[in-house]
Amino acid sequence: QLQLVESGGGLVQPGGSLRLSCAASGSSLDNYAIAWFRQAPGKEREGVSCISSDGHLKKYADFVKGRFTLSRDNGENTAYLRMDSLKVEDTAVYYCASGWDPYSRVCAFLRDDGRYVHWGPGIQVTVSS
Repeated sequence: QLQLVESGGGLVQPGGSLRLSCAASGSSLDNYAIAWFRQAPGKEREGVSCISSDGHLKKYADFVKGRFTLSRDNGENTAYLRMDSLKVEDTAVYYCASGWDPYSRVCAFLRDDGRYVHWGPGIQVTVSS
């Protein structure tokens, strides 16, 4: 049974940076796409980014493109989300999720449509001065 847990969140000033980690246990992430979602209070959960099982395909939401970078290290069974130039509106609980991705197609659409079957508990990111 695959389990995911996020780390690396916290408080940062506008313009600052954070790196979130998504560590998997119980099973290998080799054949899974990994996506990041976020949810602010009173808002719907929205997709942030997704990386394919082989790491070659990446998708970013428009509101983070050019600021966030997604990567993965299958040897450590971990994915990372580097967040630069953070804005107050980036404040949210961030979740990582995985979906079975044998053909590197899961990331074609960054949305919560049921393809992501494993979810971490979420971690708070607060951007404030």
